[in-house]
Amino acid sequence: MKISYEKEISFVRQEMGTFEIQTQTEKDFYYAMGFAHATDRPTQLLLMRILGKGEACEHLMDNEEMLELDIFFRRMNWKSELSKEIDKFSEEELKLAQAYCDGINQIILKKRPFHFKLIGYHPTPWTIEDSLLISRMTGYISLAQSQGEVERFFLQLVKNGVSVEKLHELFPAILNGCDFETLRKVNFSEKIVPDSVKWMNMISAAIASNNWVVDGSKTKSGKPILANDPHLETNRLPNVWYELSIHLRNRYFKGCTMPGLPACLIGRTNDLSWGATYTFMDAIDSWVEDVKDGQYLLDEQRLDFSKRQEVIKRKKHDDYLLEVYENEHGVLDGTPNDDGFYLTTQWSSRAAGHQSVRAIRNMFYAKTVEEGMKHIGQLEVSFNWVLADSLGNIGYQMSGMMPLRKDSWSGFYPIAGWQSKNNWKGFVRPEDLPRVYNPTQGYFITCNQDLNEFGEANPINIAMGDYRFRRVKQLLDENQQYDVPLFQKMQNDLYAIQAKEMVDYFLPHMTGAQKELLENWDFNYHPDQKAPTLFEELYTRLIMELLSASLGEDVAHHIITDTGILVDFYLNFDQIIHNPNAKWFETISRDEMIKRSVDKVKSKRIVRWGDINQITMTNMFFGGKLPGFLGFDKGPIELKGGRSSIHQGQVYTSAGRITSFTPSYRFITDMDESFIYSTLAGGASDKRWSKFYANEVDNWKNGIYKKY
Repeated sequence: MKISYEKEISFVRQEMGTFEIQTQTEKDFYYAMGFAHATDRPTQLLLMRILGKGEACEHLMDNEEMLELDIFFRRMNWKSELSKEIDKFSEEELKLAQAYCDGINQIILKKRPFHFKLIGYHPTPWTIEDSLLISRMTGYISLAQSQGEVERFFLQLVKNGVSVEKLHELFPAILNGCDFETLRKVNFSEKIVPDSVKWMNMISAAIASNNWVVDGSKTKSGKPILANDPHLETNRLPNVWYELSIHLRNRYFKGCTMPGLPACLIGRTNDLSWGATYTFMDAIDSWVEDVKDGQYLLDEQRLDFSKRQEVIKRKKHDDYLLEVYENEHGVLDGTPNDDGFYLTTQWSSRAAGHQSVRAIRNMFYAKTVEEGMKHIGQLEVSFNWVLADSLGNIGYQMSGMMPLRKDSWSGFYPIAGWQSKNNWKGFVRPEDLPRVYNPTQGYFITCNQDLNEFGEANPINIAMGDYRFRRVKQLLDENQQYDVPLFQKMQNDLYAIQAKEMVDYFLPHMTGAQKELLENWDFNYHPDQKAPTLFEELYTRLIMELLSASLGEDVAHHIITDTGILVDFYLNFDQIIHNPNAKWFETISRDEMIKRSVDKVKSKRIVRWGDINQITMTNMFFGGKLPGFLGFDKGPIELKGGRSSIHQGQVYTSAGRITSFTPSYRFITDMDESFIYSTLAGGASDKRWSKFYANEVDNWKNGIYKKY
C-alpha cells in the first residue's frame, strides 16, 4: 500500500501483521505512525479518549460503573492544562504532532469502526491534546494501582488500630516522622482509584516487568544484547502495545509504540536500543488538611479551596453535577462540608506532556548510550531504562518526576498540610536519579527491585521483591557466553526463588502426599505441575493468618482477594515471615501460624497449576459479554509462571474481576545485528475479523519469537 502526505509513504505487512513502513520526511514518519495506529487500532484509540475525557456515560454505556469512571477522570482533570503544555511546543514539534493526528484522522473520520456504529458514536478529529491526555492517563493508572493503593492500605491499618511497632516492621525505614495520632482521625475513601477504573479491561496497568542488558565481553557476537518483557494485564484484546518497523530514509525504529502516542517507546534504532520496567518511584503524595467551615489551614491562615464543577452528560439519566475541591496539594478526597481532617493527593506528572514528547523524539536520533541516558532521563513518567549502543556501551537511567520533599519525609505517609514547609520544593534532577554507565560487572538488571543505591536521590520507598532480579543475575553469572537464544530461554524461565526459600517453613508441619509433592518439587511454576498450586494455597493461607490476627478475617480476606497489595508488595509480608520474633507473632507464634495454615490446606484437592492459573483474553469493547463461538475472546489460556519467576504468571480476582500480570510483550536485540526478536500477547489489529486479531497468542504462549 502506498499513500502520500508530504511525499510517498509505503506500507508492507510482515508475515505476523507488523507494518514495515518507509518514509522520506519526519512529518511523513509521524503521519504514517498515526495512520498505522488508526488502521489497526481505531477502537482502542477512541475508547481510551472517551474514558480519559470522562465521557463514558455520554458515549458508551450509562450505568453506575461508567459513572464512577467518569467521576474519577473528571476529578483528575488532566485535560484542563493541556493547552499550557502545547504552548511549550516549538513550531517544528507542533507540526510533527499534528502530522500524527492527521494520520489518525485520515482513517477514523472516513470509516467509523464497527463497534461505534452499534452505539451511534461519531468520532471527532483526533488532536494533540488527545495524545497528551492519553500519556497522562496511562502513566497515572499504573502508578495509582501500586503506590497509591499501598499508601491507602497503610492508612487502613492505622485506622484499624494496628500497633506502631507492627507498622514499622511491615514498612521498615519509611515511617520516621509519621503522626499516627492525627492519621487515625483522617476521613478518607478506601481506594485512591475506584474498582471500576482499576479493573476495566479497556485500561492496562504497567506494573511488573524485567529488563537486562549485557556488554559485549561475554556475548557470542562481541556486541551488547538487550532484553525486555513488560508485564501487564494481558487478559484483553488487543494488547496495549503496537509493534512497528518504521523507516525515515536510512534510519529505522523497530519495536513497540502505543496507539494514541506519537512515540517510539521501547525497541531499537540503527545505533541504540532501550527497554523499560516500572520503577515504583513514589511520585504521588498526600497531605492531611485541617478543614473548618469549609476552609483549610495553611501557616495559621484559613483559606478557601478552589472549587470546580464538572457536568457529566448521561445517555439515560439527567446530567450529573460533580463538584471538586482542590488546593496547592492537589485534589481533596471528598467535600469540605464537615469539619475534620481530610486528604489531598497530588501526582507529580499531572501536568506532564511536552517534555516527554521531546525526550522520546530525541531517542530516535540518539546514537550512543550517553546521549540516550540524557534524553530518556527527561521523561516525566517514571521507568527504569536499560540501554545499549552499537559501539559496545550499556547503561541504566531512571526517569520520572521525583518530588523534592523535606528531608525527614519519605513521601509514603500523609503529612501535615497546614505547614508550608511540607510542600514540594521542585523535582529531582535526572542526573541525581539512579543511573549507571558501563557497569563494572558487564551487565545491568532491573526487575522492579529497589535501585536507590545507584542514585544520589532515593525515589523508591517500597518496591517489589528482588526474587526475579536474583534469578536473572544467577543465570547470567552461571553462563559464560550470552546470545539471543539464551535470553529467550531466560525470559521464559519458571523457577521461583521465593518458593524455594519459603517451602522449608511448611515441610516440618506436613505429612503424606502433600509433603511428598513439595519435597519433590523443582520450584518451577509449570502448568502441568501440582506443587505450585499447593505452595500458593499454603502461602496465601499463611498471609491470611498473619493479617487476620491483627485485622480480623473479613478485612484480611478483602486485602488478599480484592486488592493488588499482595500481588505487588509480597516482599513486605515475606520479611515478616522470615522474622520469628516479629511483633506480628506476639499472640500467635510463627510456627503455630504456619501449622494452622498447613492444617487448613491439608484437606484441599490440589489440581494442576494450569487448571487454576488461566485467563481468557476478552475483547476490550465487549468485555467478555458475547458468546464464545463468535471469536471475540481467546481462551481459556493456561499461564506458566508465578509471582517471583522471571516469566510472571499471576492471575487473581480483584473487585470481582479476573486480572493478570504476565509478559505482554517480549523483545531481544543483539547490537551486532539490525534485527529484533519479539512476541506479542495478541495481534496487530483490534478488529475481530482481521487475521491479525490474535494471531500471535499461540506463539506468545509457547515462547516462540518472530524476527524482523
